[in-house]
Amino acid sequence: MTPTRQIYHFVLSVLISGLIMTAGCQSTGMERSNETRVSLQTMDDDITSAILQLEATNAALGDLIRPGQPDLKKALEIFSNNVAQIVDTETKFTRHADELTARGTDYFEEWQKEGNEYNNPQIQQLSNQRRSILGDVYSQISVKSNSIKDNFKAYVLDVTEIQRFLSNDLSTKGVTAIAPISRRVISEGDSLQHAMHNVQSIIQSARNEMAQSGSGM
Repeated sequence: MTPTRQIYHFVLSVLISGLIMTAGCQSTGMERSNETRVSLQTMDDDITSAILQLEATNAALGDLIRPGQPDLKKALEIFSNNVAQIVDTETKFTRHADELTARGTDYFEEWQKEGNEYNNPQIQQLSNQRRSILGDVYSQISVKSNSIKDNFKAYVLDVTEIQRFLSNDLSTKGVTAIAPISRRVISEGDSLQHAMHNVQSIIQSARNEMAQSGSGM
């Protein structure tokens, strides 16, 4: 092989390697973007399930402490079933909220690393702006989800202990005694639902921003 052809093959191999590496980076960026979208969808689904279960649990508790409830045993059974379901719902919500935060951190850290390589200053500025806007929206979801997570845990602990209390003292006096606490917990459940609806609105904003940003890289 002549020196000229050797140089040609060397240059060609370098170019091919560069294209492969670039494609790999883009694929990784697109994968992270897709994973982030999936996390947002999962959290949205979790919130919908949580809102429905909060409504059902609140309704069951309200019926249980209703003055003149004719069948306390049946009412407690319904409430207990809802408590078991809200425990599972809260566990899933917490796990996915943590995953959402971790995935978002990875997504934006990598976007910053791989998004600082544009030679065109206008494209670089656009990338920085898009990352900042979407990062702010995503940060709101993370912060509010973590706040909900703590309040959700407190709610679940309260309804669990109310269920335990009434299981040990299912009498008119027992229900009357726990009623003030139960009404406060029901109010907290209503507030949780309102906060969850707000997060769903922010999630929709994040989806809209991601749709505009393409792969995000």
